[in-house]
Amino acid sequence: MAAADDWQLLERLLAGEQKAFEELVSTYQGGMRAVAYAIVGSRQADEAVQDAWLAVVRNLSGFQRRSSLKTWLLTITANAAKNRYKQNRREVLLDDLPSPHGTLGDDRFSSDGHWLLAPFAWHEDTPEALLSEDELRECLEHTVSSLNQLQSSVLILRERQGLEMDEICNLLDISISNARVLLHRARLKVFATLEHFEETGQC
Repeated sequence: MAAADDWQLLERLLAGEQKAFEELVSTYQGGMRAVAYAIVGSRQADEAVQDAWLAVVRNLSGFQRRSSLKTWLLTITANAAKNRYKQNRREVLLDDLPSPHGTLGDDRFSSDGHWLLAPFAWHEDTPEALLSEDELRECLEHTVSSLNQLQSSVLILRERQGLEMDEICNLLDISISNARVLLHRARLKVFATLEHFEETGQC
């Protein structure tokens, strides 16, 4: 949605138009749920989004327009999700949790993050073809769920939602250097799982 459309929608919302609110929900609900999912996981994502919508309704008249409507909504959602996470978290160290297949060494990648030597048997199938396989998808989902919370959050927001790193830093309240390290470590674990699956056909 273009910025001008955002402001027109905002004016209609402030005027109390019900259809405008329905448009707001249909436009941004998916992105808000994705942010919540990245922070608190699937079980609490819907509750976090509900919390966020309540906060949006309460604070709509105070929206200062310093950011886009989308950024404002995602920030509210991230805060709601972080509050849920704090309320329900268990004592878990933020150090790396071991992934099922360990972590590949940095020497497997060039400075731009690409493989120096592609995983075994990639000459037979493209990565896109492999990712379409249900077993591999489940295997990768398992690996993502085994990451620590921040690694998982950064990976999902970057790779699945396509958010820029500065947006992710703002949503998660972390530095850009921290975000890059978290993303790098998460990618290494996912790549390790991918290579293991390619070599063995098992998760």
